[in-house]
Amino acid sequence: MRIPSTLLAAAFVIAVSATAQAEDKGKADVSQADLKAKTDYCKTCHGLSGQGFRGSYPMPRLAGQQPEYLQNQLHAFIDRNRTNPVMFNVAHVLSPPLQKALAEYFKDLNPKPLGGAPKELVAEGKKIYQDGIPKAEVPPCASCHGPDAKGADAFPRLAGQLHDYIFRQLTTWDKERGQDKAKPDNSAIMGPIAHNLTEAQIKAVAAYLSYLE
Repeated sequence: MRIPSTLLAAAFVIAVSATAQAEDKGKADVSQADLKAKTDYCKTCHGLSGQGFRGSYPMPRLAGQQPEYLQNQLHAFIDRNRTNPVMFNVAHVLSPPLQKALAEYFKDLNPKPLGGAPKELVAEGKKIYQDGIPKAEVPPCASCHGPDAKGADAFPRLAGQLHDYIFRQLTTWDKERGQDKAKPDNSAIMGPIAHNLTEAQIKAVAAYLSYLE
């Protein structure tokens, strides 16, 4: 039996309407006032546009970050699988809808990178990012983070990230991430890679990434 086109059109409209209503309900769980209060608080450390900030130590760029990755990191702080006393206090009071709303908010920001890394390191960093270092068993960074370094899903955006933040993270990876060995997370992938990179190589990759938009 052939279904009339008018019925198909009506079914499509109903489906789209139901999806929109579900999305609106999810947004309604977080008031604009609550979201603004939290984003304003985040900006005190991460910059007015989420671009990152250099103080006593570098605060990471959140702007343009993958929402799934941001939510995963908030959970890691809450579960203490990632060590950071400040972020534990920030994250554990956030409701799941607010976590999602914050992740979506920062995803949509796109300020210019802060830059500041030695530009003479960029060419070497680009080569490492694209080709890896086979003799050190370091795969191309692009294989997970994408050719444009904007990440996808649980793999974070690295483009525009502060070079000194990347250096700090990669040289102290095991001291902050994957603290619960019984419950390894995605950060376990980076452990051996960070370990096999020299500090000079990390500086080069960080310099390259810090200028990408």
